[in-house]
Parts: sequence; C-alpha cells; structure tokens
Amino acid sequence: MATIDFARPAYFYLLLVLIPIIVWYIYTFRKAQPELKTSSLRAFAGQPVTWKVYLKHFVFGLRLIAIILLIIALARPQSTNNWENTETLGIDIMLSLDISGSMLARDFKPDRIGAAKQLATEFISGRPNDRIGLVVFSGESFTQCPLTSDHTVLINLFNEVQSGIIEDGTAIGVGLANAVKRLKDSEAISKVIILLTDGVNNSGAIDPLTAADLAKTFGIRVYTIGVGTRGEAPYPAVDFWGRQVFRNIPVEIDEEILGRIAELTGGKYFRATDNNKLREIYSQIDELEKSKINVKEYSRKEERYMVFLWMALGLILAEIIVKKTLLRSLT
Repeated sequence: MATIDFARPAYFYLLLVLIPIIVWYIYTFRKAQPELKTSSLRAFAGQPVTWKVYLKHFVFGLRLIAIILLIIALARPQSTNNWENTETLGIDIMLSLDISGSMLARDFKPDRIGAAKQLATEFISGRPNDRIGLVVFSGESFTQCPLTSDHTVLINLFNEVQSGIIEDGTAIGVGLANAVKRLKDSEAISKVIILLTDGVNNSGAIDPLTAADLAKTFGIRVYTIGVGTRGEAPYPAVDFWGRQVFRNIPVEIDEEILGRIAELTGGKYFRATDNNKLREIYSQIDELEKSKINVKEYSRKEERYMVFLWMALGLILAEIIVKKTLLRSLT
C-alpha cells in the first residue's frame, strides 16, 4: 500500500506566512472600498452585492491555495510502499581450504588446489543471498576473507590463494577452529563450514575433534571433503638437474577423522576423486543447505512534487485570466 512521505518537512513552517497575507488582504480590501457621501442610504436599501465582489474573494482564495501547493512541492512529497515480509534463501558459510604442498598433486585438473578454487568459485556464484568467507590452512591458518555478501571481493581474494604462502603442513584442527571463530557470533539461522583437505592432521596445537566440539557448541554444521584419487597420485618434484618431474606418491587422507567431524556436527563427509566428483559434492551441499530467512524489503521512493507544482501554476494562471477578463473593471 502506497503512502506519502516528505523529504523536507521543515518547509511547512512557510505556511505561517499565510497569516500576515490574509490579514493584509482584509486590511487593504476595507481601506480600498470607494466612498460616496450621502445624507441618507434609504435609496440603496435592498440593493444586492454584485457577483464580481464575491469573485474577487474567490481569486484571492485561488492565490492562497496556489501558495499552499507551492509549499507542499518544496517539502518534496514522495510515495513509497509499506514494508513487506518476504522469504529468501540465505545462510552464513565459511570455506576452510587446505593449501599445503600436497594440494599441488595432479590427479585433478590443473591440480587439487586449482580445481578446489574453480569449483568453490562456482559454488559461491550460485548462492547470491549467502554471506560467505574463506579460511586457508597449511602448517597454520589465517583468514583470507571474513564473512561477506560481496562475492566479487571474495572471489578475487580466492583467486589469490596459492600453496606456499604459509608454512607447510596440514593443521586440520587449526583450520577448522579458525573457521569456527569467524562463525560463532553469527546470528544467521544456519551456520556452515565446508572443510576441504587432502591429508592427515600433522601440525597445529588444536586437535581436529576438539575443534569439532567447538563447532557443535556454537551450532555450526561441518561438511568435510577429502580430496584425492584412490591409490597413488602424481606429485610435482625437482630432479637432480633442477627440472620439474612428477612422482607417484600414495594418497593418504584421514577419512575416519573427517567422517567423525561431520557426524559430530550434524554435517556429512564426502570423498572427491576427480573434478567431476568434487563438482557433484558442491552441488549436493548446495541442495542440503537451503534455509529460508524472513527479510523486509520495500520499493524505491518516487518524487511526487511535480503534481503539486503543476496544480499551483494552473491556479496562478487561472487567477491571471480572471483578473484580466471578468474582473478587469475592478483592477
């Protein structure tokens, strides 16, 4: 339902100007009356007042209404719709990404970390109503991007992530705890962490299950993803001559711990063995995490002052026409 608001209501104080205008009109009207001295008014008794006298007062009324309309136009009336409750999909999500050296393995295209970044970016782009942040971990952990609804900034920061920017290792517990820290004060109905790693916890002062207990305490659901083919995967290395070569190394993922973290927090564990499987996992998480949140929205305000301005100009024009035609003999 549309309502009218005023952007500059202080201009209504100008309505006080009408008082001296009315007083001055009454004073000048009485003073300007023609006088005729006569010994008796008996000859004029019963004579009707001419219609032009009343029309002159009507013209003054038009002028007053025109001034009122101009003041309303100055106050800038605006129409806006009332607040309406609607529902939208939206949750708070922290991505916790392993960027250790083993994420450079080539069982994914172009490598594990490259595939993780590409598919996570697709996931982010598909959830425009969510606030999403990014934590990275290796031998330690730091926040690459706090929770934000500006997904362009998030994706740009995501693209800057690469292996080797922090001490090597796999601190799953620290990476998870850091993500919990970023979500614990969130007031969102649904809080989620997606933790992606390709190894076994071997660094950091926080045990993964201890971090999972923290997530459970704050009502945070954790989806864990183990990345890596089954068996052996080609890892980049440098030979005696300084040339890059690839060596097949056994893939070791602590699926038991990752499964327990997910189970403890009400999430789910997934195993990704190639790009397509990882894309399917993100799609499954996308379907699992759809929460309806009530939000309020309203339509854009529209200026309505032109209507009052044109009405005022019309009344001013009508006053001029009447004075120059019907009341010409009285002016």
